[in-house]
Amino acid sequence: QVQLVESGGGLVQAGGSLKLSCTASGGAFSARGMAWFRLAPGRARDFVASISCAGGDKYYEDSVKGRFTVSRDNARNMVYLQLDRLNPEDTAKYYCAAAPDCSASRKFAFQYNHWGQGTQVTVSS
Repeated sequence: QVQLVESGGGLVQAGGSLKLSCTASGGAFSARGMAWFRLAPGRARDFVASISCAGGDKYYEDSVKGRFTVSRDNARNMVYLQLDRLNPEDTAKYYCAAAPDCSASRKFAFQYNHWGQGTQVTVSS
């Protein structure tokens, strides 16, 4: 069983940056693809980014390409999401999720079976 805990959210002005972290315990972290999703009011839980178990494959939702960067440190059981050039539309609760295998290709929430509690990101205009 994988336990995930996100941190690093907060309030930031438009154009600013944040770095989200997700700490994993248990469940062979280094053998799992990891992903970030976000949940904004009135929307479903949307895919943001994913990374394969060794970090070689990365995927991004179109609206965050060039602004967000996903990375991981398997020695520390951590995955990160660097958020740059934030805008108010990025306001959401951000969740990390662990895949059942190494792949980073999953982009739907139902395809992930382990979730953290989320961290809130609020971008003011």
